[in-house]
Amino acid sequence: MARDFWLSSGFHLLGRDAAGRLLVTDDFLRAYLLRPEIRPVEASGPNEIALHQGLLDAPRRAVGAPEIESIEDRDAQFNYRVWLEFRDRLLGAASVEACYRGLFDAAMRTPPLFIDQLAQIILRNVLDGVDDPLEARAAELFYREQKASVDDGQIMLADLETVEMHASGGAYGSLGRLIVEAQLPTRAVNLDVLDADNAEIYWERDQRHDLVISLNHGRAALAALCRVIERWVRHFLAAEVRVSPLRQIEDRRWAWHVGLDAQSTAVLNDLWRGEEVEAGRLGRLLALFKLEFADPADMRQDVAARPVYMALGMDEGGVVRMKPQNLLLNLPVGAAS
Repeated sequence: MARDFWLSSGFHLLGRDAAGRLLVTDDFLRAYLLRPEIRPVEASGPNEIALHQGLLDAPRRAVGAPEIESIEDRDAQFNYRVWLEFRDRLLGAASVEACYRGLFDAAMRTPPLFIDQLAQIILRNVLDGVDDPLEARAAELFYREQKASVDDGQIMLADLETVEMHASGGAYGSLGRLIVEAQLPTRAVNLDVLDADNAEIYWERDQRHDLVISLNHGRAALAALCRVIERWVRHFLAAEVRVSPLRQIEDRRWAWHVGLDAQSTAVLNDLWRGEEVEAGRLGRLLALFKLEFADPADMRQDVAARPVYMALGMDEGGVVRMKPQNLLLNLPVGAAS
């Protein structure tokens, strides 16, 4: 049975067009205005309060520079400028998906917070009706940084923000410190590892970000990540692909690759060029994948029918920062996609 999840994402405030793309609504824009970065505080001045109320009443209305400059607090002025620029990009796009894809073509630097929020909302749309909780947990890699723990060949991912909260003395403080300072594997500190036999607990904890997954070859979470990548590509590019985990790349005709983060991109580039890669860098690759297009006609003609190799890695601090936009920008799709 399909479950509802990520209720705080804002997905439920959006509309949909005939193609299943997400459409901005006034209520969706109002939700941004109620965030702490924008919502007035006790010390806010009357001009800031008036602008905020005016936008709540009409979230799409134009706001000129004088109105922003009249805000009494400079930090609040900056926050409004950033949000209004982002709002205008949303309203100027045909859909939320079109806005997200366009963010990476623009000279304007969009705050990562907005990019990650859009990724989550789009993933919620992509996964609507999915009944596999492991796919939902794996999808969190697309918009939430992870802390990797590698011990005796076991590759475990925990939510970075949750780990750091624990380490800073929040709930279960000693748990986080063990991971951060001692670099112990996650199961050594009794974090719940989500796998096929207990996957249903995700639905009760989908917004707590306190479940660990394994990226080891053959584990259910790695297979779920492959399915999410397939859904993401299908939704954006209207192309059917099959993604499968690899232990290593053995292809003398290796024609194309996509790194799913900055570290893996650099390593794959070096390997493709035949350069020697230092063992420490190579060891930071956590997973390898092969992506195949169901229809070679969806690909660039010069690499049609060839597999695309992909990798996901961590940085020197063990942090995984996946860049799902790479799947939209760097796959060898044909001109029609």
